[in-house]
Amino acid sequence: MSKKRRHGKQGSGARARGRGGRDGAAARRPLSRAKIRRRIHFAVGTVVVLATAAAMWWAFSARHAGFEALAEEGRAELQTAVVTEPSAGRDHHSGTHSYDHRFPTSGPHSPDWVEPGVYTRRPSDARLVHALEHGNIVIYYDDPGEDAMGRLREWAALHDGQWSGIVVVPASGLGSSIVLTAWTKRLQLDELRTELAAAFIDAYRGRGPENPVR
Repeated sequence: MSKKRRHGKQGSGARARGRGGRDGAAARRPLSRAKIRRRIHFAVGTVVVLATAAAMWWAFSARHAGFEALAEEGRAELQTAVVTEPSAGRDHHSGTHSYDHRFPTSGPHSPDWVEPGVYTRRPSDARLVHALEHGNIVIYYDDPGEDAMGRLREWAALHDGQWSGIVVVPASGLGSSIVLTAWTKRLQLDELRTELAAAFIDAYRGRGPENPVR
């Protein structure tokens, strides 16, 4: 009986070793070409995504740094160039609104506002004033040239927050002039002077009375 028991134990061990050998062989089995291709595609895709994200971050950071450098150049001159007006109120109501200036900087306005971005048709003044109240900068243009428009588009893309963005809208008759407005602030330039315009944007963006965020 004892021999049979020993033989039984040995048989179990042999079967276990056999299974282990089969498992080991399976683990060492080479990957199929399809699986290798899938892994390579996944690895390459991951690298491309990471590289693209890094490039976008670098470009965004570079644009921010360039904008801040321009703003620093124009900061001293801005103090004497900007016009500050008393607030004409900030009530919200529907209906007709009229303003004392073609480019208003405050006053009762529409409950609706204009989102940051570049526009080819001018929204109503009542909605633009509400955008100012949010802390946005509203920039008016007519025919400033391609370089100037390219810069305005770049800045609008750089600053697009609801409470600290840039709204770029057309205004006929300005020619090459540019008018920048913030809440109770206005700056008119005969042409786009990037350092002075950047200083204005940096000084007043995100500081509207409804929800200051800077």
